[in-house]
Amino acid sequence: MIAMPDRISLSPQHGGVARLRRRLGALEEAQNPGKSLLPFGIPSLDAALGGGLVTGALHEIAAARETEIPAATGFTLALAARTEGPLVWIAEDMAIWESGAPYGPGLFALGLAPERLIAVAAAKSRDVLWAMEEALSCGAGAVLGEIRGSIEPTASRRLSLAAGKGRALALLLRSAPGPDASAAATRFIVGAAPAASSRAMVIGPGPPRFSLQLRRNRRGHLGAWVLEWNCVEQRFNASADREPVAQTALDRSRQAVTLPWRGRVAAEGGGVG
Repeated sequence: MIAMPDRISLSPQHGGVARLRRRLGALEEAQNPGKSLLPFGIPSLDAALGGGLVTGALHEIAAARETEIPAATGFTLALAARTEGPLVWIAEDMAIWESGAPYGPGLFALGLAPERLIAVAAAKSRDVLWAMEEALSCGAGAVLGEIRGSIEPTASRRLSLAAGKGRALALLLRSAPGPDASAAATRFIVGAAPAASSRAMVIGPGPPRFSLQLRRNRRGHLGAWVLEWNCVEQRFNASADREPVAQTALDRSRQAVTLPWRGRVAAEGGGVG
């Protein structure tokens, strides 16, 4: 007897899409038994990712806008720092001129020892992508490529295949969200979030906070979070602070008191001196 494959209804009422994603994730794990997960430590975010970021895969991180590039870079480096082994950071010359070179104390604050970092400068975006493919086959713990322009679907697919052959965490950092198609397993949009309010007298800026949007996820649901980086414990925390909201507007027309002279002045067209 020939076993018939299971049929999954894609009806939202029966949760077919979620079941299909779980089935695809299970097949992917079965085909790549050496892969591991890199959890954030945030239950809701890890649940959406199926346990965390899968290694041996391509993940795309884009700044919400050009002014948010430092926030996206810090978030990406914090992820890469949690892997083991060397970190290869490949950037365009233009990106280095505009954003600067890696700063030692800043790397330490993100949990990344400078001696782990191998920095590579490339002339153009296609050179960054080529260098990423080569680095993914050299046993690095994480490979980070930073580009300013767009990426073709074919190049994205090549990167995804190169990442799938190993266990390295492949991170593609972009200066802005692109409309182009991508073979990445996940796509994050990252921006800077306001510092948390504190009643204590604190001198200087507070812990880094990131506004995170999960726009593409092959293993689960999408969502948005505000994360705070704990420089002491070297981990992400979910922000419990709520953004301030204006009070509900009230009808105060009955509370208004009209002075006798105000109506007369308005009728005569005069002003209040």
